[in-house]
Amino acid sequence: MTLIARLHHIPVVGRLLRQRFIKFGVVGASGTLVNVTVLYLAQEFVFRAIEPPSLRLNVSLAVAIFCATINNFLLNRAWTWLDRREHVPTPILVQFGKYAIACWLGIALQFALTHAFARHMHYLLANVLAILIASVANFVVNDQWTFGRLRMLIRRWRHQDSDSHRSR
Repeated sequence: MTLIARLHHIPVVGRLLRQRFIKFGVVGASGTLVNVTVLYLAQEFVFRAIEPPSLRLNVSLAVAIFCATINNFLLNRAWTWLDRREHVPTPILVQFGKYAIACWLGIALQFALTHAFARHMHYLLANVLAILIASVANFVVNDQWTFGRLRMLIRRWRHQDSDSHRSR
């Protein structure tokens, strides 16, 4: 058995290697481009007059994260978790609310790590590194809660349980 095949049998690692996480990664990469572009434009041009620089970075990060979050939600809903819509129908505003709440963990982690890393490296590199670290947490929370994996599993379990009671 190859190393990749062995890794697929480890529950958490196997989930990350599946196609959905790859789609999530592609969407995340597009969000990273949006985030870094908006961060650069905000930091270097739009909010250049804001002093001190730490306040400018906070404002620029907030705008960049907001734009990237909307980008990622729309693309994830339309592509990464498209197959879940029929199984777990959720109005788009409710789902965006869940997505936004779920992303707060990743956003807080990204924000803190960007500041920590920016003390030792360029702020753009610090931000990209923080995004990579926060991505795994975002995937798990969104897969389980926002896009309904838990609700799907509960429905299946209830359906199987009711079928087993009927057959008795």
